[in-house]
This record gives sequence, structure tokens and C-alpha cells, in this order.
Amino acid sequence: MTRAIAAKFAELKGSKHKAFIPFITAGDPDLETTIRLVSELERAGSHIVELGIPFSDPVADGPVIQRASERALKHGYRFADYLSAVKMIRRESAIPIILFSYFNPVLQYGLERLAQDARSAGVDGVLVTDMTPEEGGDYCACLERHGLDPVFLVAPTSDDQRVKTIARCSRGFIYLVSRTGITGERENLSDSIAPTLARVRKHSDLPVAVGFGISRPEHVRDVWKIADGAVVGSAIVAQIEKEGLSRELPARIGAFCRWLTGIQDA
Repeated sequence: MTRAIAAKFAELKGSKHKAFIPFITAGDPDLETTIRLVSELERAGSHIVELGIPFSDPVADGPVIQRASERALKHGYRFADYLSAVKMIRRESAIPIILFSYFNPVLQYGLERLAQDARSAGVDGVLVTDMTPEEGGDYCACLERHGLDPVFLVAPTSDDQRVKTIARCSRGFIYLVSRTGITGERENLSDSIAPTLARVRKHSDLPVAVGFGISRPEHVRDVWKIADGAVVGSAIVAQIEKEGLSRELPARIGAFCRWLTGIQDA
């Protein structure tokens, strides 16, 4: 694991705490706000930030994150602009950052170039949603060569062989998808989380974070009872959509995250 992600999970384990991992879309509503948002998320008690790279065909994302990608894409930002934003974030924040992307933007940028530039900018890990571990040998080797953690998704439908392969290829932590389908807020957590988590634990001692459908304080608390971290995406992105270009957006998103975690004094 990269030192930042490993150290963060070790620190949390030592203090008997669990990770809160917010997802935001880079460039929504603009990159200046994204930079301010990450610093505010850290102040609000977040431990790792997933920074989504906008893509025109985000097949794993629900309508909320799709709209966020559309808003960001209208600015005409390039992949290099998102990495420049990470450099700006690093002037104020040391929070571990994971790029959340699809493979097409990575391929267009160039994997070797991306790995080098991302690490130079201050990125700690990369999660490419449509990269399968079975086909990810060169991808993983490239990331690790540049000191980046390849993070993979495991789903309730993943059979034991696939779970084993994901465990072997993953670094940093394993992202457990709470349910099949696209991202989005849900009323209740899936009953599949605990049994899927148990299967992952058979093959890996890496931390496991649960995402997809985590949108309320009770969801976060329930995930923390059994896993090492909770990922919240659509619920936060929906709040960003409501705020638009308000100068108060970062502070209000920080307050929303404190509500989700119950951390009022961060």
C-alpha cells in the first residue's frame, strides 16, 4: 500500500475508528470549488477522498453523478486540469486522494503518463470501475511502479474465484459494492453486505470500505459496525447540485458530512 492510505487505515484501527470516504465529481460545479471542497471535507472529518473524473458515458453511475459529470464536462476540462487541481489541494491538505475513473479517459491520457503525473500531483490511488482484475496485470504493475494503489470493486455477484483475484490485485483497500446496479441513494442497506464482506475477509486482510447507496447517518453507522470504511457519493453530489455555485457550498457540504458521521466538532 502507499504510505498515505496504509497509514490512514492503521491510524484509524489504532484509535478504534472507521473511515469516512466521500466521493465528489472533479469540476462540479467548477475546479476552484473542487479544490476548496476537498480541504473542507478534511476539516469535516473525512479520512480519504474519492475524486471522480467526469466521463461522457458513466455506465456505473446513477442520474445524480451523471448530471455532475455533464456539468463538469461543459467546462471543457482536460485530465491534466484535474491533476493540476490535486496539486493545488496538496498546498493545504494531506488527505489521501483516490482518482475514480473509467478506463477510456485513462487510455486516452496514457497509462504510464497518467501514473507518473498522478503520483507527481499527489494522488495516492486509482479506481477504474471498468478495469477487471483478470485483465489488469499491466495496469496494476504500472500503478505500483509509480507508488499508486490500484483499488478494485467487489460485488455481491462476485464468485469466490473473482473475490480471490480481486484480493490479490488490490492495494490500499477493497471497495465493496453494497448492491448490484448503478450508484444512487437508497432507503435501506442491502442484506448482501455482511456475507460478501465475509467472503472478502477469507482472501484478504486489506481494509474493506462499503459504498453504493450509503446516504444516511444510520447507513454509515451500520456499515462502520462491520466494515473498515463507508463511502458516500450520490448523497453528497446531490447536495452539491442543490447549492450550485454558492460561495457557501464547501461549508454546507462540510456540515452535511458532519451530519452523516455524527462528528460535530471536527
